[in-house]
Amino acid sequence: MKQHTLVVAISAAMFLAMSGAASAAEPDPDPNRVMVKFKPGASAQVRSALGAAGGRVHLELGPQRVIAATVPQQALAGLRNNPNVEYVELDAPRYPTAQVTPYGINNVQAPQAWSVGADGGGIKVCVIDSGINAGHEDFAGIQMTGYPSGWNNDSCGHGTHVAGTIAAANNSVGVVGVSPGAVSLHIVKVFDGASCGWSYASSLVDAANRCATAGAKVINMSLGGSTSSSTENNAFANLDSQGILSIAAAGNGGNTRHSYPASYDSVMSVAAVDINNAHASFSQANNQVEIAAPGVGVLSTYPFLDASMSVGGASFIVSPIEGTVQANASGQLADGGLCTGAGSWGGKVVMCERGEISFADKVAAAQAGGAAAVVIYNNVPGGFAGTLGTATSTVPALSMSQEDGQALVGGSLGQTASVSTVSQSNASGYAYLDGTSMASPHVAGGAAVVWSANPAASNQQVRNALTSTALDLGAAGRDNYYGHGLMQVFAATESLVGGGGTDPDPVAAPSSLTAYNYGTSKGSLQFGLQWSGGDVTVDVYRDGSKVASGIGNTGSHTDLVKVKKNTSGTFTYKVCNGGTSDCSAEASVSY
Repeated sequence: MKQHTLVVAISAAMFLAMSGAASAAEPDPDPNRVMVKFKPGASAQVRSALGAAGGRVHLELGPQRVIAATVPQQALAGLRNNPNVEYVELDAPRYPTAQVTPYGINNVQAPQAWSVGADGGGIKVCVIDSGINAGHEDFAGIQMTGYPSGWNNDSCGHGTHVAGTIAAANNSVGVVGVSPGAVSLHIVKVFDGASCGWSYASSLVDAANRCATAGAKVINMSLGGSTSSSTENNAFANLDSQGILSIAAAGNGGNTRHSYPASYDSVMSVAAVDINNAHASFSQANNQVEIAAPGVGVLSTYPFLDASMSVGGASFIVSPIEGTVQANASGQLADGGLCTGAGSWGGKVVMCERGEISFADKVAAAQAGGAAAVVIYNNVPGGFAGTLGTATSTVPALSMSQEDGQALVGGSLGQTASVSTVSQSNASGYAYLDGTSMASPHVAGGAAVVWSANPAASNQQVRNALTSTALDLGAAGRDNYYGHGLMQVFAATESLVGGGGTDPDPVAAPSSLTAYNYGTSKGSLQFGLQWSGGDVTVDVYRDGSKVASGIGNTGSHTDLVKVKKNTSGTFTYKVCNGGTSDCSAEASVSY
């Protein structure tokens, strides 16, 4: 596939979010640019002093009595002592908040479908859930209706998260959905309260009827229960005969029991897999599971801003660790390694890598070392939701993705970090959640994308396209863990329009992969990879496990790995076109 503009833009936005910095093609921020506050009536005198010091004035902020200027380092002391100057401070860089592409979007081939014009436009998806925070920044411009009164508010967050996976807009902030701002949504609220509580089969049938009346072609139900209902079964069979495709979560019991409505024949039952396409331990496995989709550590929209973090003007997506105190803190960013013991971290925001000991022990060690706050970053790609168990913290404790954590440890130590675990409601927040509830909307959004390529197709044709082109996982053929396999949106789109699931514009796999050991930096081994060719996004595997998903193809990647001291071994790498099995030859490197 050639480098389509939309996919390139998404890759660039994801890189910006991970690095917290501008593109390498742009000049770095001016390190000598400062803001000089002058005393009342002293603008001319300060401008004259700046000129004499070799400074270059950029602009004057009259109401603030501040001049922004580039000043040579050697002239700063004299400027600070000038009787006409109140203070001199850094003119700190400010960066756009970039958009992140959750791993599931690439794993189900959504960008490849967009590149050929299938994005879900013209299809209405009905979300039966806890409502939606309609004012969230990632739903701007999406056509949206709902029922009953209050459908456009979400008291527990579940419905907003589900809807974001389906439809979050491609708008340079937050995340992007399977159908990026293209589908229209009809929201039927059946759950309420802080924990969403429960609803009833009769309420679900009424909601589904209302979806049909609203003109929805796809219904998503990230919900279920263990008891079947004749009324419910008949209702969904009737909707199926009317041409509506109903999709539901397979259930989170981690056993072989059936969950309803997912286990009715007229409903697609969706199991959950993780970033490596492995079956999620909580996902139900039974003879009604029809298809699989990402459901572990899924990042999506949320109506609460439970935590925030900024470093050097860049904002990062973080989550509060359950049991943390609600508080604000700031301090210099410090690397605590694995935080297995108390360091000298007085007043600092300490980065701790996940692993070896519990989250509670890491936070306790950081607190004992005087940390102002603790940020635990993942030791595998993506983010996570953590808990302190029965413990609590006296300082803010947050979780962060591996990608952002490694970027901060690698390039931002010593900068001022500001964090908060004070919850805000009705906000444009984001959260990592687990569950088949997160897998189901991937398929609902995917169905809309596929259907938009051939709006005249029947619901059964769309369903067949999804199942017949799924990436077979587990035992050969359909099995109870994955159904027919991982949904592949592009392949299903091509199948529905008669392309047989073959990429019309194929690109060869990456080639000439070489791996280098760059030595140790800040407690981690650095392995550099270089290759030629490949698609616009690639996945990187180490010893068979995916360690980077859907990253922009720059022909190189650095993998940071924590290993025990005084040990040796070999890592084997390969690089694949994003979301495919088109891979380079393997390359090994010793340490």
